[in-house]
Amino acid sequence: MLSRVADNLYWFSRYVRRAENMARLIDVNGQIQLDLPRGAHIAWRPLVNTLGAGAQFERLHGGETPHEADVVRFLLVEPDNPVALRNVVSHARETLRTVRETLPQDCWVAINDLHLYIESNPERAGSRRHRPEFLGRIVDGCMHVSALLTANVSRDTGYQFLRLGTAIEQADMTSRIIDTAAAGLIQARSDDDAEAFQAMQWMGVLRSLAAYQMYRRHLRQKVSVELALEFLLKNREFPRSVLFCLSRIQGILPQMPPRRQVEQVFRGAMGLVFDANPTRLAVVGPGSFVDRLQQELAALHGAVHESYFQA
Repeated sequence: MLSRVADNLYWFSRYVRRAENMARLIDVNGQIQLDLPRGAHIAWRPLVNTLGAGAQFERLHGGETPHEADVVRFLLVEPDNPVALRNVVSHARETLRTVRETLPQDCWVAINDLHLYIESNPERAGSRRHRPEFLGRIVDGCMHVSALLTANVSRDTGYQFLRLGTAIEQADMTSRIIDTAAAGLIQARSDDDAEAFQAMQWMGVLRSLAAYQMYRRHLRQKVSVELALEFLLKNREFPRSVLFCLSRIQGILPQMPPRRQVEQVFRGAMGLVFDANPTRLAVVGPGSFVDRLQQELAALHGAVHESYFQA
């Protein structure tokens, strides 16, 4: 397989999974806001930093306290934000355009329909009334593409690059969504409300990852910081947990051309997650750990790029 084709398949799957997770995160944040009592509010600004767009947001909006509409528009449809959801879907479409012959035609139709929907309805992103429908349409479109890739693509080397991109992207997005909770999205009215709002915040994190029902099924306990971290970092059965994604990568690598650099970096990421102590992270906060995990995942991506795509 040409390295250019492998690179595009890898990035196409990453863009699709990134768009889905961004839509889920913003949608759940809006739903939490509706459930908050008077006097409490959502801090939307941490979402910008979590998704790696802080500098660009400051350039466009300055140092003033941003309104919800400013942040949501910036993250969803701002043309000058390279990581806006609108641009992520556009990148997915353009990436697939160059390798259309390698994937079923239905994949192109689905991603093109999603792109055209976003381009035709950008005003819905800024409207509280229409935003849930807008984001739900994006999640459904991304899941449709993912289903087509799973059901209709031959299990050859190209498919392994699709799976690899999905696994790395999901592990990264799971860590970033955990980081939003560490940043403190819900601003409590008083210290007396802090514990209740903390539980609500971590329920929101689980819902952002479509994990709340599976959390209750596996653990059968109320949501706590420690148990949520345990589930999202180390659960071996839930497909969006970090350990599940890394275990999937562990199964993919033997089916690809061997690259020692990739295997070495992968072992570092796996070791970090294995050694994680959710009880301690719940006390000190998961922020520093998440930073280290994102560095390991970035190093893994760099090793994949250097080993497979620069040849």
